[in-house]
Amino acid sequence: MFRISTNLPNDDMQYRLRRKEEELTGIQAKIASQNRIREMRDDPLAASHAVRYASYMTRLERFEKNTLDAREHYEFTDAYLRHANDIMQRVREIAVQGANGVWAQEDTQKMGVEVNELLKELISTANATGPDGKQIFAGDKAFTQPFRIAEGAVPGLAETAAVRVEYRGAGANRRLEITDRTYANLDISGGEAFWAEKMRIASNTDAEAYQVQNSTSIFIDGAEIPVTQGDNVRTIAAKINDSSAPVKASIDPQTRGIVITGTDSHFIRMEDAQGSTVLQDLGLTRGNTGQGAPNYSNSATVSGGSLFEVVIGLRDALLGGDTLYAGGQGLGGVDQAMNNLQARIADMGSRAERVESTWKRLNEEIPNVQETISRETGLDLASAAMTLGMMDMAHKAALQTAAKILPVTLLDFLR
Repeated sequence: MFRISTNLPNDDMQYRLRRKEEELTGIQAKIASQNRIREMRDDPLAASHAVRYASYMTRLERFEKNTLDAREHYEFTDAYLRHANDIMQRVREIAVQGANGVWAQEDTQKMGVEVNELLKELISTANATGPDGKQIFAGDKAFTQPFRIAEGAVPGLAETAAVRVEYRGAGANRRLEITDRTYANLDISGGEAFWAEKMRIASNTDAEAYQVQNSTSIFIDGAEIPVTQGDNVRTIAAKINDSSAPVKASIDPQTRGIVITGTDSHFIRMEDAQGSTVLQDLGLTRGNTGQGAPNYSNSATVSGGSLFEVVIGLRDALLGGDTLYAGGQGLGGVDQAMNNLQARIADMGSRAERVESTWKRLNEEIPNVQETISRETGLDLASAAMTLGMMDMAHKAALQTAAKILPVTLLDFLR
């Protein structure tokens, strides 16, 4: 025989009511969030799928933002490159005009003054800053002015003017991930865009007997080239030629030193790995000075100049009345610089097209993933509203029944 206390019906009724209230609160929360899964136990399989889809959606949204950032950066870069090309077109017109021997020196001097003004605008364009406050053509050194001007007196000009322009930026190694493990190269460095000739760095150090003392690496234009203990200069040259660096290496038969030649018009960057002196020993660099480019050895022979050197040479020729230089080497250098500049503009356009295509694909994929997430976790509002109504009615009926069954006053115990 079991003893039933007077509190048992009350406790049992309250327990059942609390369970129903919890279910009622749950369905109300689901309707408010329009999500049928509040906890993993609601639907473990769908919840696990939803977590993966949500993670994928986060990555897609990040990729979409990256494509928009890249597209904006390309637009600014392209605008400055086109502006520089327009300036160079005017410089070329002046070079053609100045090559005509009918002009007096006073006339060519006026042309030289105009070229000097165009040179100032070219330098300003090359040192342009983007809307994010970073130098557009400085490569990785985004807060370093890429081109440094050395000024001096120039015959024929009443003011000091640029006599040398040095590139102090880095390589264009900044990238943005636009899809999983797929990256878009963000920059064109000033050493690529504003160069006129293929560079050639020839060491005058006899490296015939040279051997690498310890296994290490060298870096040329951002490409890492491993070298092994015992490698000689010919082995090093072969490894450079097999690398992704846009240069070719050879051995000068007279000096027996190594020669690095660019495969296109760009500024060649060379650096030893930390603690290594291979390039320095070969007579190509001064070592890792930490002062930025250029770091070529003082004993090396360097040729192949920038767009600015071409314009400076043309300006000086016109100021001095040298029409032969203007129509020959000057005009030829301008054409080389423009060809390289236009190639970089085309490259930037290709990158922009790729990013635009990726952005469109992402904007088609994102709604599909959102639909998949909604299918896994979304709530059928009509069904949920019907369930809420039924649960509300059951809850009210339970309260009314409890009010009739359970003793609510002291008199109920005295009867």
